[in-house]
Amino acid sequence: MLQTIILGAVQGLCEFLPVSSSGHLALLQNLFGLANNNLVAFDLLLHCATVLVILIFFWRDIIKILADWFGGWFSPKIRKRPGWAYGWAVLIATFMTGVIGLPLRKAVDFISGDIFYIGLGLIFTALVMLTVPLISKRRVNSSFIRIAICVGIAQGVAVLPGVSRSGMTIMAGLLLGLGVSEAFRFSFLISVPAVLGGSFLEAMKLLKSGEPAFLPDGYIFALITAFVLGLTALGLMRRLVLAGKWGYFGLYCLVIGCMAIFLSLS
Repeated sequence: MLQTIILGAVQGLCEFLPVSSSGHLALLQNLFGLANNNLVAFDLLLHCATVLVILIFFWRDIIKILADWFGGWFSPKIRKRPGWAYGWAVLIATFMTGVIGLPLRKAVDFISGDIFYIGLGLIFTALVMLTVPLISKRRVNSSFIRIAICVGIAQGVAVLPGVSRSGMTIMAGLLLGLGVSEAFRFSFLISVPAVLGGSFLEAMKLLKSGEPAFLPDGYIFALITAFVLGLTALGLMRRLVLAGKWGYFGLYCLVIGCMAIFLSLS
């Protein structure tokens, strides 16, 4: 039960901080000796708990975007509102995530069981977060289509364990000229359809396999922990993003990635 709650806490904290929740979960599951267990159902529930956090945190933005996007189909005046273009940007980013992420599903299954490759993913995340802020201060005027495509591609690459979804998408937004606050908002808004879509595909895969779903002891407490810590982490993430504290996360991922590689080799 303690291991289960720890996994929930890690999901809640790392899903929003740019340190790769999938990488940390895979590392801990390997260290706890749970890598061979069928934890797909448990992982899906953890992701649902953190998606609920995003829906609560951004509920005003989500309602506004949905109202403008659906209303734009019936009124040309509404199409001039920001929510109309923003809704299309979310859809384009989600499509690009699927184009990149779906072909990587087999690689994800392989990497999740090998902490060496997880370590490489964390080191890649570290390099992105340490270098992009240094070159993203130049002014770039990118169209919302270009931003949506590039950020969606970044999110698709981040399905690989060890590669941070929030880190990759926010960095991509900054490179393309988005302000820090807007890059943060766009990053998490596009995560909702991507995570829900990915969770649906994994659930269908689990049902088709016919394998019994394994839910470890104390999984309810793990879900509650993931939700509560997720709310805390998302608020903290927003403050840290606005303050530009990327270097700390980059160094952390670099250290954890090197430790993972060392453990795999030893």
